Amino acid sequence: MKVGDSKSRSAAGSAASRAYGGTAKTGGAGAAQGAAGAAGGRVITDTTSIMGVPETELTPAVRNALMTLMGEVAELRRELDGVKARLRDAEQLADHDPLVPLLNRRAFVRELARVLSYGQRHGEPAGLVYIDLDRFKSLNDAHGHAAGDEALRHIARLILSQVRESDLIGRLGGDEFGVIMMRADETAARRKAQQIVETIAQNPVKIDGVAIDLGASAGAVGLTGSEDPEEALKRADLAMYEIKKSG
Repeated sequence: MKVGDSKSRSAAGSAASRAYGGTAKTGGAGAAQGAAGAAGGRVITDTTSIMGVPETELTPAVRNALMTLMGEVAELRRELDGVKARLRDAEQLADHDPLVPLLNRRAFVRELARVLSYGQRHGEPAGLVYIDLDRFKSLNDAHGHAAGDEALRHIARLILSQVRESDLIGRLGGDEFGVIMMRADETAARRKAQQIVETIAQNPVKIDGVAIDLGASAGAVGLTGSEDPEEALKRADLAMYEIKKSG
């Protein structure tokens, strides 16, 4: 900076002061704004706002009311998040059997409808396995319902151990189970049905330390996509019954 420039600005400031009949003052917001204006720059000031309204424009009563409202909105959001979480839990419970870790019949039929529709649109094969326990009623009569419940949980675990992650398993009612096999034709579904039956035979349920062989029969069909879920279940049930009848 040249010394002559500084002297020129000082002289100009003194002249301006004399013209307004006062003395020049420095410091404070007025000086900062004046200096910024003289230099042609922006004046930057720190301000706060509530919901987009500058705090300087709010009366104390309005400010308190807005703060209360913001607190209530935050609380409502927390409550809504809690409701959504409970709704997800309720939906999951509504889809699962209360006794075994499988889909209930309603959810199984819904998923079967979805698979049938997908297969019809894209030509993807799928198979349906229908499983029925052979001596479940005898176990219930001899050992009671608690033993029957444990037997059903045992069978559910065995079926789960024999299927893929992409397969869907449900308890259709009583001692009947179903498996939807994605991307599997009827031949593959029949092989899987036989594998499940053999696994159940090789792993009897233990009740009070006694091994009880329940046995099972399983039928399998291919899904064409041109039928509704109940028709597909009836075909698979009939295939299972024919195998059970033949011994």
